[in-house]
Amino acid sequence: MMIHFILGGAKSGKSRYAEAQLMQYAQPWLYLATGRAWDDEMRQKITEHQERRGDGWITYEEPLKIAEYIEKHHPSPILIDCLMLWLTNLMMDKCDINMEIDRLVMTLQAYTGEMVIVSNEVGQGIVPADPMSRAFRNYAGILHQKIAQIADRFTFIVAGYPIVMKSEE
Repeated sequence: MMIHFILGGAKSGKSRYAEAQLMQYAQPWLYLATGRAWDDEMRQKITEHQERRGDGWITYEEPLKIAEYIEKHHPSPILIDCLMLWLTNLMMDKCDINMEIDRLVMTLQAYTGEMVIVSNEVGQGIVPADPMSRAFRNYAGILHQKIAQIADRFTFIVAGYPIVMKSEE
């Protein structure tokens, strides 16, 4: 079992790096997309990601119930992209975020396959001006700490370059 957590800023190269990491394992590679196509920009981003991946990938779109998806597809190699879009969806749908985070962590701890998880770092900037943005940043920080703690490997991506923060190899 290997959980590899990949964190970085917007357009830092996280997804491309994550895809390369998962491709080290046997096919089929499962791509769990958590984003919703809210606007043209997001639709374009989704299309670009799909075209880049090419053959060998099976894409599933699940904006909320990622723990259930993981349980159903155990132990296939899975790439989850990305936790911040998942968190956004939870907030927009007014879900119990702490419960969902805990459920995801428990599911990941029980997973015996190969897993690569992508997320955006949002806590290194200025303090957000509005309460919802501050809550999002706080939930993101809690989520990232919990995932990094259980991950076997944790990599931070800066300008396309991986910085290994944790490795149990």
